[in-house]
Amino acid sequence: MKWLFALLLALAIFGGAAYFSYNVLFKQEIAVQKEQRAEIPSTPAPDLSLPEFQEAAKLRQEGKLVEARNALFAFIQKYPNGQHFEEAKDLLGAINIDILFSPVPSPEKQEYIVKKGDVIARVAQKMKSTPELIMRTNNMNGTMLHIGEKLLISNPDFSMLIQTKQKIIVLINHGQFFKQYHVQELKLPAKQPSRINTKVAEIFAWKNGKRVGFGTREYQTSTRWIRLANAGYTIYAIPDASHPSSDQPPPPLGLGISAGDAEELSSLVNGKTPVTITE
Repeated sequence: MKWLFALLLALAIFGGAAYFSYNVLFKQEIAVQKEQRAEIPSTPAPDLSLPEFQEAAKLRQEGKLVEARNALFAFIQKYPNGQHFEEAKDLLGAINIDILFSPVPSPEKQEYIVKKGDVIARVAQKMKSTPELIMRTNNMNGTMLHIGEKLLISNPDFSMLIQTKQKIIVLINHGQFFKQYHVQELKLPAKQPSRINTKVAEIFAWKNGKRVGFGTREYQTSTRWIRLANAGYTIYAIPDASHPSSDQPPPPLGLGISAGDAEELSSLVNGKTPVTITE
């Protein structure tokens, strides 16, 4: 019986040692290897940028648009690799539009008093703006101007950067980020250079399958397209919640964005707007 007791004691000792070695040495090594292979997620780093992003969003909710814009612009410069970088750019773009398309005073807007003989196209040309931008900024339902009327007019200097791989259209104003639009459909020529410098050629407005002109009654509810000077590059509208149907089938080639975005973007650019297309 002594030999049986000795055998059991030896098994217990060596078994315990093996278990200890597995848990302390080998199991830890296996865990390290799995973490290196990303099989075990590492502990996430604290989101240091979140409080600043939330504060900027709060400023917008409080109606402090200029302050919110300044805070978000500083945010995207400070946290270019942050978790909320893209979200901050989308919010900044929305705020820029809120300011531009409303009679909210801001440093970039000038007051203009309508004079005898003024028409909106001539005022837009004189003030380096666009007729539709003047109308949207001042909540105008038509193109008629009245002598003595006070208008707030901005004169942005827009350019577009189209990044095809990221499916993003970036609108730049006076060399700074203004807003980005997300491309939902991408149908481009099979062969294209890595970089194209072009410009906006024409703004299309469609209603019931026909072209309509600016200032007409149909224009306000039309479907907007933006044709670039390079063949095969047309920014067209895709139906969305606010525009559930389209007045024109999509072109064979181009970039599709939501109808609301197409309407907005078409009111900001014109035939002089430069466009850069990159991969």
